[in-house]
Parts: sequence; structure tokens; C-alpha cells
Amino acid sequence: MGHLNLPPSKRNPRQWKLLDIVSAFFFALVLLFFLLVFTPLGDSLAASGRQALSLSTSDPKQRHRLVELLELGHHHQPIEACPADSVDHMPCEDPRRNSQLSREMNFYRERHCPLPDETPLCLIPPPLGYKIPVQWPESLHKIWHSNMPHNKIADRKGHQGWMKEEGPYFIFPGGGTMFPDGAASYIEKLGQYIPITGGTLRTALDMGCGVASFGGSMLKEGILTLSFAPRDSHKAQIQFVLERGIPAFVLMLGTRRLPFPAFAFDLIHCSRCLIPFTAYNATYFDEVDRLLRPGGYLVISGPPVQWPKQDKEWTDLQAVARALCYELIAVDGNTAIWKKPDGDSCLPNQNEFGLELCDGSNDPSNAWYFKLKKCVTKTSSVNGEYAIGTIPKWPDRLTTAPSRALVMKNGIDLFEADTRRWARRVAYYKNTLNVKLGTPAIRNVMDMNAFFGGFAAALKSDPVWVMNVVPARKPLTLDVIYDRGLIGVYHDWCEPFSTYPRTYDLIHVAGIESLIKLPGSSKSRCNLVDLMVEIDRMLRPEGTVVIRDSPEVIEKVARIARAVRWSATINDKEPESHGRENILVATKTFWQLTSSSS
Repeated sequence: MGHLNLPPSKRNPRQWKLLDIVSAFFFALVLLFFLLVFTPLGDSLAASGRQALSLSTSDPKQRHRLVELLELGHHHQPIEACPADSVDHMPCEDPRRNSQLSREMNFYRERHCPLPDETPLCLIPPPLGYKIPVQWPESLHKIWHSNMPHNKIADRKGHQGWMKEEGPYFIFPGGGTMFPDGAASYIEKLGQYIPITGGTLRTALDMGCGVASFGGSMLKEGILTLSFAPRDSHKAQIQFVLERGIPAFVLMLGTRRLPFPAFAFDLIHCSRCLIPFTAYNATYFDEVDRLLRPGGYLVISGPPVQWPKQDKEWTDLQAVARALCYELIAVDGNTAIWKKPDGDSCLPNQNEFGLELCDGSNDPSNAWYFKLKKCVTKTSSVNGEYAIGTIPKWPDRLTTAPSRALVMKNGIDLFEADTRRWARRVAYYKNTLNVKLGTPAIRNVMDMNAFFGGFAAALKSDPVWVMNVVPARKPLTLDVIYDRGLIGVYHDWCEPFSTYPRTYDLIHVAGIESLIKLPGSSKSRCNLVDLMVEIDRMLRPEGTVVIRDSPEVIEKVARIARAVRWSATINDKEPESHGRENILVATKTFWQLTSSSS
């Protein structure tokens, strides 16, 4: 039986349409395969796909995949910019998240960090109109208004001498709520009661600092003051302080110990800081006592010192100080000055606040996410000589091995070797690698893995200050750093740092990979991509990064550096240094949001 041949007009048009579609689809797939494999179009599509991936890192799986691509160097485009409204973003001090938390003891104003998977993987842009900051020492008195155009403090506190807008600048006359005529005359008054000059005092803590008129004025006295305040209604006060080139940190005294070792500060100052020192059974006074060096000075100006309608609070404050054997040196107007005893507190004794000495299980220098204790730290609980009068005066204390270095095996030898090593290395940075240390281009410096502070000590003749960061999972050597007259904090680099964007001119790290590893293990707790994005957030445009590690790690760092828009070179280590190390020196490029990306 033969086939039935129908004329074309009798064929099923629906059947032909389906066959045509299938055939066309097949040939399209073949053509696409050849285009992707054998032409540049494939690379272009892959790149655009990766860019789409970076735009959707809210999906943890996609985020992890992007991190892998970046570490392998397979992501050939820069990491995307964050939105324009994120120019001042601090991940752990985000008021949108923290406002939902408990108000008890100001818990909601402390650090509360998002999980890494909840953090957008993007680069913080500078604000519109941003300029390279005014250089030190001119910056002490004026900064660019366009770099942080927040007028709230100038509008509300200008009459008290905090700051004011003048042309394209914010101007800082040096005043404050308790010293509207200027911090200089206020400090001169304090000098009648405490040894401001002469090197006896070196490290100070200014609590609730405003725009740091006090800390800025103390610099010319040779006293290095670390100023802190929370992120609060006075928008960007710490940002102003750092832009001026004054040491500062975003911090809140709430439910946890402040991230400093025991007996770190020679002087603690509060000028209308409004900390309720006697509340919660004097827990906050106990914390101040933990931080104040034996023989050190506590200055409180403003409420409740002889303040109207605060008689009880003032009486209670004096009672707490007496219970801890503090000597009330002077009450001058609304300013009270105490001296802490050199030895152990006179506790235990009967007192209305139920104050007791901490037991032997308490390590007073353990202060990373450590809940405040309602007890008084015994001076004898920390080995070594560290009281005012028993340690050398500044600047001799910088190079004298502190007795607290003995907590480590061969600590004194380690200290002296570390000091010599960093003197050689810093000279190499300046003379061979042409890092701009010692020039007006660099004022605010961070050492992310400070150990004994040898890097900072080697910069003693430069016009810089250094934030020495001791990683919280490493040996707690921050007390040695304070004993030698330097400042710093504890921190875990798997979390963002408590500072505003664009606050450091130079960031230095030796052994960057060790910051993300479990101690004594090759396993990582977090990743280099997030850490370098955080470094980029803290670094000013045209700022410098110096990273030293093994050649393999530096190669990985260099790949990520391209993605965060740094211009980087890899250099050999100093000829005198042992071990396998390379040094990456990078500059953060000055880029700005385009109208399409904002």
C-alpha cells in the first residue's frame, strides 16, 4: 500500500508550526554553544552574570559563591557600590536594627552586629562633594563641611563653642558645654590639682566626648586621649572627631565592659557625660575603677557635681568614691577631682551600695563582649608594677619593657626584639617602599594586629596617632601597649569595627590571615573578602594599606584588592627579616557614585 500524498494545501498547518519551533530551538542551542565557547561573547556574558550575582548577595548561597570567585580572582569587575544612603553606615551601630532592642542599661546603643550573610557585599561610597580631608595640624581647627554635612551639632551647640559652619568648612573653636570659653583654660584649671605637664600622665579616656575639644587640647600637653561617644542624636560626633585627626572610637557604656584592659588609663575624664555612675549598685563606677590606673585621676564635670536638684546623686557619688578609698582632691565649681589609691581598695567594708571585691576567677583584662560585673577589681589581681609613680614618665615609658610583659614566656626579651624589629621595618616602609609615613598626608593610623605596639612605637617622631588593635582571640597584650603610653582596643576582625567610614589614612596589618583563622587551626572563621571590604570602609579615599604575610596569602590579597578598587604593588620584605613574607602596599582609589548607580 503506497503512502498517501496530500497536496500542500491539505497538510496540517499546526503540525508544521510545532516542527518548525522545535527545529529552530535546536539550531539556536547549537549556535549559542558555539558562540559561548569559541567567541568573546562568552566572556562578556559570564562577566555580566557575575555582576548580576553581586547585585543579589542577599541570597547566602549566591554571596558565598561571589566570595569564592573573588578569592580565586575569577570576578573581573569591581565589587558593586553600596547605595548612596549608606555613606555613613556602621554595620554594628545601625540605628534601624538596634532601635528594636532593650533600653535597659542602654543595651540598644551598644554593638550589635549582623551575621555575615546578612551584610551586603558592597563598597561604601563617599558622600556627594567629598574632598580629600584637610591635613594635620590644620584639621584640628577646621574640616570640609561637604565631607560630613551634618549641621545638627553646629546649630545646637555653636553658642557653647563646639563647632560652627564657616564658608566651606566646619570650624572648631575648642569649647564645650562645661567650658564654653575653651578647653585650654579648663585644662589649665585642672593643672592646679593634677600633674598635667611633665610626663607623669600620658593615657587618658574622655567619656561622652562631644567633638573632643578636651582630647584635642590635651595633645599639646603630651597626653594621648582616647575619646568615645555612642552613635546618638548628636549625629556623627565621633566622625567629626576623627576627621579632625583626634583619637576616637564609637562606644557606649551599657551592659558590657569597655574593650580595654585593666588599669589602662592614667586619667579618666567626664564632662557632662551624663553617665549614672551610682546606678545599678554603682556598676558603672566599678567599671571606671577597673580602667583607671592605681594612682590615676578621675575628673567629673557637670551633673551631678554640685548641680541643682541632684543633691542625692552628688552625695551618692561621693559615698561610692569614699568606699573605694578615692581621695577627693578638689571640688571647683561643678568639677570634682579624685585620686585613686596606689594599692588595693579599702574594701571589704560596709557600704550602702553592697560593693564587694571581685573573686579570683575574674580576669580584669578580659573585656571583649564581657558582661559588666558588680564587683571591684583588686589591684593585686594583676601582676606587675603599673601604678602612677612606679612606671617611667613619658617618653621613657615608650621604650622601657613593662613588667606586665612578663605574663608571656620570655616576655621582656620578646618586647625588646619586637621593638627593634619594627624600627627596622618602619624605616624600610619609609625609605624603600615610599609609604608616606612622617608626612602631612598621614595622621590617623590603625595597626590591626598590634601585639606589643612595636609598629606604633616606631612612629614616635611622626605626626600620627595609632589605634592599636589586639585581636580578642590572641594573647591579651593590650595592657603592655597602655603601659608604654600608647592606646588601643580589643576587637575580633570577623566583625566590623566601631568606626565611621573613611576615618583612617593608613591601615597596617601583619599576618592578615591569622585574623580570620581559629587559633591553632588552619580553619577559617570568616573570609578575607569581608575583611578587606571592611578595611576599605574604614580607609579614606587615597589612603594607604600595608599588609604583610606569606607570598601565597599576599597573592590572594592582591586579587581581592583589585575587586575593592585598590591600586596595589607586591614587594619583597626587608633584607634583615627572616621567614617567608611579602608586603602589599595599596592605595584606595578616589571613586564616586555615578548618577545611574545612586
